[in-house]
This record gives sequence, C-alpha cells and structure tokens, in this order.
Amino acid sequence: MPVHRGGAPLSIAGGVREFARATPRATAVIDGDRALSYAALDERSNRLANSLLGRGLTTGQCVAVLLGNRLEYPEIAAGIAKAGLMMVPLNPRLTASEARFILEHSGARAIILDDALASVVGDAVEDLRLVTLSIDGGQTGLPYEDTLAAARAVDPAVRVDEHDPFCITYTSGTTGRPKGVLISHRSRSLTFYCSAMEWGLGVGRVSVAVAPMYHGAGFAFGYAPVYTGGTVTMLRKWDPEALLHLVGRDRAQSAFLVPTHAQMLRALDDRILAAADLTSLDTLYFNAAALPWPLKQWVMDAFPACGVHELYGSTEAGIVTDLRPADQHRKPGSVGHAWYMTELRVLDTEGNPVGPNQPGELFSRSPFLMNGYHDDPGATAECTTDDGFLTCGDIVTLDDEGYVHIVDRKKDMIISGGVNVYPREIEDVLVTHETIAEAAVVGVPSDTWGEEVMAYLVLRGGVPGEQAIGPDGVPAGIEAHCRTNLAGYKVPKRWKVVSTLPRNAAGKIVKRDLSAPITGDA
Repeated sequence: MPVHRGGAPLSIAGGVREFARATPRATAVIDGDRALSYAALDERSNRLANSLLGRGLTTGQCVAVLLGNRLEYPEIAAGIAKAGLMMVPLNPRLTASEARFILEHSGARAIILDDALASVVGDAVEDLRLVTLSIDGGQTGLPYEDTLAAARAVDPAVRVDEHDPFCITYTSGTTGRPKGVLISHRSRSLTFYCSAMEWGLGVGRVSVAVAPMYHGAGFAFGYAPVYTGGTVTMLRKWDPEALLHLVGRDRAQSAFLVPTHAQMLRALDDRILAAADLTSLDTLYFNAAALPWPLKQWVMDAFPACGVHELYGSTEAGIVTDLRPADQHRKPGSVGHAWYMTELRVLDTEGNPVGPNQPGELFSRSPFLMNGYHDDPGATAECTTDDGFLTCGDIVTLDDEGYVHIVDRKKDMIISGGVNVYPREIEDVLVTHETIAEAAVVGVPSDTWGEEVMAYLVLRGGVPGEQAIGPDGVPAGIEAHCRTNLAGYKVPKRWKVVSTLPRNAAGKIVKRDLSAPITGDA
C-alpha cells in the first residue's frame, strides 16, 4: 500500500465526490434533453465501479471506452477511477485492426461501448474475452443500464497513488504505430484546476464539450468542468450551427475549439452568426494546430466579447504554453509563455541552449508530463532527459520576453539543397492570401535538390474552376504572393488544390496521408 504524505492523494474522481457533497442538486452534465445532477453522477459512477470490480477486475487493470461525446462519458471516467482501474479511450474512427492493436497492447480486460459502435472492435471483444458493457443496445455485451441498476451505490473508495496512471491515451499514430501515453491522476487533476483558473471553468459556469472526449485535450477540457463543480454540455457531433444553438440554449460561457472549427464557423453565412444568441459566451481557447493569424483576427472580430486564448501542448507534455487575450495583438504568431508550473528549454542539435529568436528544439518540465509510454521504455528515453524534461519534437524560437513561437515539427522539416526549410513558415504566408482557406506544405523527392517544397491548398469556397489555375498547376496570383514574402528556395515548386486536408481526431493535419502530387516533375 503506497504511503500518502501530505494528506489524501489527488484523483480524477475527486471533483465528483466533492461536489456531490457540496452541491448535490447542481447540474453536472447536459446531453440534449438529458441531464445529470452531481448526486446522480456520483451514484452512477459508484455503481459502475462496483460492477467492474464485481466482475473480477483488479487495481491497475485497463478498461477500454468506445464512445462519442455523450452524458455517460464523465460517469464512466469517474467510475473507472473509483475502482482503481485505468481508462483506455478508443477513437470511434479506428479500423477493427487498429482497435485490436490498442486493446491487446494495453492489456484491456473490459470495454464499455456505444452499441452502435460495436463494429469498431469487431471480433476482438470475443477473442480477448473482454467484460463488455453496452450502451443503447444489446448487440455486444451486457446492457449498461441494467448492470448499473444491479450494482451497489456505495463508493468502493479504492485508493491509488496520485502518481499512478488513470488512463492510457494512444497517440494518433501520425508517424507509425500509436504509442500508449500513461497519464497520472496528479497530472490531470492539476490540469483541471489550472484550466478552471485560466479559462473560466468551475462552479456556476457552463462549458461546451466540443472536441471528442476520446482525445487527450477533448477529455481534459470536457471533464474539467465536472471536476471543478461546473456544468458541461455535450456537443454530440461537430456542426457549427449546432454549436451556436447549444451556446444559446444552455448559456455556455466557454468552449475549447481547434482551428478547423473556426474555419467552419467562418464559412457560415454571416446572417447565421449574427442571429445566434452568444451573449453568455466570454471565453474561447484553441489548441491542436496552428491558428493562423488571419483566422485568429477573424475570431476576435466575430466574437468581440470573448477573451481568445491560444495554447500549445501535447498528449505527452500536457499544456505547455498559453497566449492570453492581452497579448494576442502584441504577439501575433506566438503561442504564449510557459503555463503554470512549467519550465522551458530550447536546445540546438548538440543539446546547447540557443539565444533569443534562434530556432531550437523545445523541452518542458512540469507536473503535467506523462509517466512515459506504456511498455515502450525505448521511446520514452528518446523524448525525455535525465533531469525530467520532455520534448515532442517541435522547433521553436523564444523571444527576449520568453514567448514561444513555433517554427515547425522537427520531423516535418524539409532539407532542400542542404538548406533547412520549415513548412509552417510557408503555410503561414500562404494563408494570408485572400483565396486560401488552409495550406499544408511537405517535402517531396527531387533528383536535383534532394527534397523540394510542395503545397496542398484548400481554397475558400471550394476547388476553383479551371480558369483560376495556371497552365503549370499554380493557382493564379499565389506564386507571386509567395515570392513577395519568401526567399526563392522556400517558394513551392509543386502545387495541388484539394477540397480538404486529412486530419486526425485532434484536428491535426496528417501529412503522411496527403496524396501524390499531380503537378510538377515526378
């Protein structure tokens, strides 16, 4: 039994327990026409915990969760924690083979799923002999509601150390097989408290769960309101008009979005945005990918009553930086300074600190860092230092005031003719052109230069007619725009106009899924 110094350990179930005592009748979760009070959330999570323990699961074992954003997600997370078990979120967009890999790699002993998503896990449930609880149907496993009704409502109060993981979140696998990120109770509990201070979550506040809760950031910002005594309202499926409706109906005050959400809000008819009741909304915060300056300017103009934040972080590091509303115009292009309790280092390829405004690899150290990668000590060692700093492979500059500017992903850097080219710099220039909604820049093989720059473009209003494309495949006026703002070797040599860019659940562009070029030399 671990020794707990300084009182009770932090647990992600702590907030549910606390507010079930303090404000039992307050609304914790809203999902359409359904709602849960804190008392009900506490009781249902107790019943789930006892049900899982009664089926033979023991402390530290894994329970997979296959759900979209819905009322049951917070109670399932709390119930798993109360039982001393670990949650393994599954993305409903996984293939059966991808889901099986995660179930096998994590050693999951049980799964809780939406019956409509049963095909995602295919035969793995039976093959791996998983205890299965099924919501909204009985195609696979035991009916969830019947199971809860039959279980004891008393908190089993299984104690775990706050440094123990409450979940294994699998990365999106943009560079190969997904890795299981071990995230502790302490890491997320502190994240919830700091999020409440920073983005206005907590008692008396309503926040919208927009991003999918099976993703690390989506869970952190969807569960934080419940942990800190507020209300979370579930957006079941992303739709910009549905979000506007939800904000007005439930008087939501804050929402976490990714840049893609902002792009789709901007694409709405101006009359729809003007007609929406957004008088309650006062905070928007963005993460997952770069929020281009032109798009950020639109957000600030379209939501003038909102404080707009841009934060930077990762599943492995948690939140690393935050650019607060007061700095948005003063520091365009920055993702802010170090967040609470966070130390930063920017190092060159030899491991030496770089000077102000010089590019280097970003390392951070904070209580939010992962415990490591599950069953992968080699990968853990590759991204961590002996004194506890972690890198996610991003190249940044640190200005003389300590504000971070992302240059690019280390792995995305293009080496053309022996010169380093950072795709994000080019993407930032491309999206300032009036015809371009989004851009992704990659390196493609070149017999002459080793690699050369290729740009994938999403144009405003969709793919243009042939008259807008020059004979060499370059959209009219865009190459000249690049040459005005970029050195010649950075100007894309190949171009492709597409309707959308491939993204993972976090909203990040998956560059390896971009198709082969259709213009330029082979």
